[in-house]
Amino acid sequence: MIRIIAGGKKSKNWVLDGQTEYEKRLKKPFDSHFEYLEDAKFANLARNWPFGADEYVILLDERGEILSSPELSQRLEKQFISGKKVVMIIGDAYGVPTEVRERADLVLSISKMVFPHELMRIILAEQIYRAQEISRGGKYHHA
Repeated sequence: MIRIIAGGKKSKNWVLDGQTEYEKRLKKPFDSHFEYLEDAKFANLARNWPFGADEYVILLDERGEILSSPELSQRLEKQFISGKKVVMIIGDAYGVPTEVRERADLVLSISKMVFPHELMRIILAEQIYRAQEISRGGKYHHA
């Protein structure tokens, strides 16, 4: 299971609808679970890095590495095969503390453009679904 930690308030209904649409399609090991951390709890993440050596932490940040969908699929699959748990972090409206960026195993950019954190939740759910379908040889991804 992919654990997704999202900063900010719990999503509005339209965001939850979008996430849920893709989450319903996800199968192990690509199945995902969103956790929402508001203000102080999200800031606490940087101070008390709760992730261990058995976790592969991916931070979504516009200053990160840009991967194609097949490359993301391969990266995720590699972590699953090695037995690591994947954790993905989406910052709140103000991003994340520098410490999170420095400690993440991968800083990933979806685009050089900046998106609202709520919209990123839907985009990420779709990209995880796409990665799953690429891994399984499905017809969803046309490249």
